[in-house]
Amino acid sequence: MWTQDFDLHSHSTHSDGIHEVEEVAQKMMDSNVKYWALTDHDTISGWDEARESAKSRGIHFIPGVEITCSPGLDADEKELKRMEREGASKSWHLLAYFPHHKDSNKGIERFEKWLKPLQESRLPRMVKMLEKLEKLGMPISLEKVLEKAGGSIGRPHLAEVMVEEGYVESKNEAFEVWIGDGMPGHYVQPKPSIEEATKIVHSVGGFVSLAHPLYYGVNPEKLVQYCHSKGVDSIEAFHGSHPDSYRFELWKLADKNGMSITCGSDFHGSNHGHRPGYAVVPFNGLNADLGSSSNGI
Repeated sequence: MWTQDFDLHSHSTHSDGIHEVEEVAQKMMDSNVKYWALTDHDTISGWDEARESAKSRGIHFIPGVEITCSPGLDADEKELKRMEREGASKSWHLLAYFPHHKDSNKGIERFEKWLKPLQESRLPRMVKMLEKLEKLGMPISLEKVLEKAGGSIGRPHLAEVMVEEGYVESKNEAFEVWIGDGMPGHYVQPKPSIEEATKIVHSVGGFVSLAHPLYYGVNPEKLVQYCHSKGVDSIEAFHGSHPDSYRFELWKLADKNGMSITCGSDFHGSNHGHRPGYAVVPFNGLNADLGSSSNGI
């Protein structure tokens, strides 16, 4: 059986999305999403608002977060060429879900404490990047970038200011030329390993899924086997950027290795290309905990 009821990857102004939480919830409702996860980067600050926004719209809310991790494997030039990618992300992202979380769940406090340094490291990282850009002839005040960030500060906020200051014509140009991975204005922040992040999520009753595997430039079979060896539960096979052939390839490999799949639009905003919902996914391939979420309507 196939379903379009799930969107398990989205962002709000609590990280690098352009919409407030309630706006994201409304867009999910408009797209007929029945099960929605807010997965802001390295922060769970939007959960309470998202839960209420989802409840008022008859949507099942699944608490989530996108954790920035260090790469598990080196990128493969053959795979990058096969998938027509110019390069690989310098960080891997792990989606953590807590479908049975309640406000009284004390374990989440321990997880939030573990997560806090990741969020806090974003500010000093931004300062380092601004210092690099100033040396490159592009002075930008930290205050202007902070004004763009409702929660976790990130490179998209910086890119937006770079456009406003006239240093680049678009946010894409900012990333491709100046602040993308490996570019002159980029600064690498400390990150946990996939294994470390997986263990802490499991210890507080959650499960994890590797986000957008296409971005890492690793052979799918090798990638899935690696994730399985590190205890990762699922693979985000059905991501907004994945072509259908790649989605099916990952789904079959996940099933072969006894892993489930997840799906998500990776919605950041109406002008970012990915629409909320619309992904048709095999229901029997999804992680079994998703349909039994205790955060129901």
